[in-house]
Amino acid sequence: MRVLRGALAMGSALWLKCMEKDSQSLSYLEPLAQRALKLVKPGQTIGLGSGRTATAFIRMLGASGIKVRGVPTSEAIHQLAQSLGIELTTLYEVAKLDAVFDGADEVDSSLNMIKGLGGALVREKVVAVAAKKHYYLVGDEKLVKRLGEHGNLPVEVIPFASAFVMRELKLLGLEAKARKAKDGSEFISDNGNLVFDCKVGTIRNPAKLERDLHAIPGVLGTGLFVGIADVVLVASQSGKVKTLKRPG
Repeated sequence: MRVLRGALAMGSALWLKCMEKDSQSLSYLEPLAQRALKLVKPGQTIGLGSGRTATAFIRMLGASGIKVRGVPTSEAIHQLAQSLGIELTTLYEVAKLDAVFDGADEVDSSLNMIKGLGGALVREKVVAVAAKKHYYLVGDEKLVKRLGEHGNLPVEVIPFASAFVMRELKLLGLEAKARKAKDGSEFISDNGNLVFDCKVGTIRNPAKLERDLHAIPGVLGTGLFVGIADVVLVASQSGKVKTLKRPG
């Protein structure tokens, strides 16, 4: 257990360093983070998402001095928020969050999403479902006509069931590979599980695929976020930010 915790902490630390290195090339996201910050009210308890846009938001939140409590969706974000002086809490201590601020890897016209390229998909979904309001921050390259256009759908899998799940995914027509870390070892999520990257084309019925995947014993969660987002803030390379709201 100590070895596993050490590996998780090391993985989170390396990811955080990569995020810090990349932050210099993400200056166009500053207006996006600023727009999101206007949606935060002092005293709120909010979910702190993972990924580049969420990281930009969290850095700006820390610098703003706005007093909130945060529930991080990954160990790396826990470390970042703590270093910025943001008060943290857990879902053991609070039953409902006022809002969640997170990123996404794909967003369709109905604001359904694919998430999980950073590997935090299960914690991100738990925190999202625990929140009353759902805000997602993306660059305009993440907008798609149909989910699956970027070709990848992450699925978190219990290690014991990995071979079984791989066979079941194949029966659904999904070619899956266990994600690898940069050093070639198996990628391990913060929950101690594997992440399978499923090769997909455009997904015609995301809700049905979500149900089919969850029907497989050993699948802990998927990167499909269907009917969750309320508002998506979209930044262009020029720094302009537009607001998309869920239809209806």
